[in-house]
Amino acid sequence: MGALWIAHVTVTDEEAYKKYAAGATEAIAAHGGKFIARGGRFVQLEGKERPRNVVARFPDVETAEKCYHSDAYQAALSHARGASERELMIVETDE
Repeated sequence: MGALWIAHVTVTDEEAYKKYAAGATEAIAAHGGKFIARGGRFVQLEGKERPRNVVARFPDVETAEKCYHSDAYQAALSHARGASERELMIVETDE
């Protein structure tokens, strides 16, 4: 089954976050991930609103989790820490 990597983000340091985004994009692609939503228009119906929402599709939960723990993604993530407030989850899909 496939998996979605879903992030809800408030960026607090644009320059540092750009470094994160560049590295994260490479790490996600290297693990077979493909962005299907990236910072577009949204409607918040419940919960805490974050102005940036990102969804990437992966082949499965295990691959998405391996991506998160990979050296490449962790290096990118070092730029997001202190430059954003975020929630990130992996959700298995029915497909």
